[in-house]
This record gives sequence, structure tokens and C-alpha cells, in this order.
Amino acid sequence: METNVGELDKKVRISLGAVTGAVSLGMLTNYIGGTGVYAAVLGVISLIAFGTALSGTCGLYKILGVNTCEGVAE
Repeated sequence: METNVGELDKKVRISLGAVTGAVSLGMLTNYIGGTGVYAAVLGVISLIAFGTALSGTCGLYKILGVNTCEGVAE
């Protein structure tokens, strides 16, 4: 797959992944209120955000025809 996630988008995804991952872990350790289901959902969101940031590709962007890479014409 070709890269379709730009640098700013990667930084936002990494930040989102860090926050959702921390909240998920907080819920799992009962430091933050919430159920295990919410913790699991936030954990999956965190993994997806990190995965798409590190790989530089987003399947949903590909389907929608979005490309946030600068200087790359679609």
C-alpha cells in the first residue's frame, strides 16, 4: 500500500493513541472509572491509531480517497 498519512496526521494519531492507551490502562487498573468493555474499545482504538501512524497507511483513507501527505497528487 502506498503512504497516505502525512506527518501532522501521524503526530495526531500518535497523540490520540497515547491518550486512549493511557485511559484504557487506567480503567483496567481501576484508577479511572469505567468498565472493561470501554477499556477494551479504547485499547483497540489506541492500537489502530499507533498502527496507522507507524505504517503511514490508513485503509479508511484509501476507501475515501483521502491523502494527507504533502506534495503527493492523487
